[in-house]
Amino acid sequence: MTVTRYVRSLDGASLAVTIRGDDRGAPAITVSPWTVAGVGHSKLSDILAAHRPIASYNRRGTGASSRDAADLGLDAQVGDVIAVADALGFATADVLAFFDSTPIAIACAARFPARVRKLVLWHPIVEGADWIRPERARGLIDLARTDWTLALHTLATILAPRGPIDYQRELAKGFRENLTPDVFIRSLEATQATSVVDEARSVQAETLILSPSGAGLPIRYSQQVASLIPGATLMPVEQVTTTPETETVAAIVLRFLDGAGAASPSLPPSQSGMVVVLFTDIVDSTALTERLGDSVFRTASRALDEAMRAAMREAGGVPVDGKVLGDGVMAVFTSASQAIAAARRCIELSAGSELQLHVGLHAGDVIHEAGNVYGGAVNIASRICGLSAPGEILVSATVRELARTSAGVTFADRGEQTLKGIDDAVRLYEVRWRADGSAGDA
Repeated sequence: MTVTRYVRSLDGASLAVTIRGDDRGAPAITVSPWTVAGVGHSKLSDILAAHRPIASYNRRGTGASSRDAADLGLDAQVGDVIAVADALGFATADVLAFFDSTPIAIACAARFPARVRKLVLWHPIVEGADWIRPERARGLIDLARTDWTLALHTLATILAPRGPIDYQRELAKGFRENLTPDVFIRSLEATQATSVVDEARSVQAETLILSPSGAGLPIRYSQQVASLIPGATLMPVEQVTTTPETETVAAIVLRFLDGAGAASPSLPPSQSGMVVVLFTDIVDSTALTERLGDSVFRTASRALDEAMRAAMREAGGVPVDGKVLGDGVMAVFTSASQAIAAARRCIELSAGSELQLHVGLHAGDVIHEAGNVYGGAVNIASRICGLSAPGEILVSATVRELARTSAGVTFADRGEQTLKGIDDAVRLYEVRWRADGSAGDA
């Protein structure tokens, strides 16, 4: 059943809210971009509505909500989320946000931690100027004043640079239906002035970040958000369109909201995308085999292998079944903090045996194929692993940046290192923590 009602926000703005779905699940609120009226009838909401009540509302100034709202700033928009939750009787809710609406969701979770259970952020930003560069924003504002139609088509090409022409035209049509030139200009100005960097650091809600890796949108902004929100999981999604309109995305989101975790249970048969690669290898396995004997060594290494794979899965990773050089284990993760937690657990497991480990981590694009992963990121992770001392975890600067505020560890700078077969030097960091599990001194 679908019901539309109007909710009055604190400053009197009228918000058109569509409520649908099964009343038995945890409720969800979607905060759509200001360029579209809402996502209440999208494929994502269709699937989620079969499991929970979901409310989608037209942002102030858009769609059927108040077109004459005077205040389009962040504080007013955060108040709108709470007003919708209060009106619908949602004491707590999951919040889903997209593009420029993500700062609203982040600020809402930071300011009202008891009201937001989980966050799902699609290609998020923490600085409004990261969404559309300031010089482009100024050009769009000038264009909106002189040629409204051209401004909308220009915006569509900016937001969907690799989207098919028909897809860009549909976006432009949606913009026209839901925006006026005045709201377009004021919303863009308000977005450009928004920053939630500090608030992102205080978010307590479990957070899933999705980024369309094939859409031509820079993933570095999603990486930045993931590095700021404690414990956030970043998952690249391979698609060329910029909206979360696939069954794959809906399944990932549903799995996350239902508490089953965001990581896939196994590697896809053939796919590319950005992951964090954890590479382990047993220290001096040839000498150990000579000292312990082949049978004893193989028994011990198999036991450690199984224990590490279980630890990697428990941390949210996917161990690779394919052949790995040496006697170690490789796994891929969508979260740097989860990968580091798994690496620490592997070190703990090896400490209980005669087998010590080299451990290295790097993040980058890989190709998943036939139960294995390939690519430059794997090669770099392997080289970093080889440089680590026994019982030491080394990570690249990329991993350190993704996890520096969320992994509960500190990082000691080991300087730039030359890796065999890699043209550019790579800056490495040693992961440190105390025996009690707290962060060690950097």
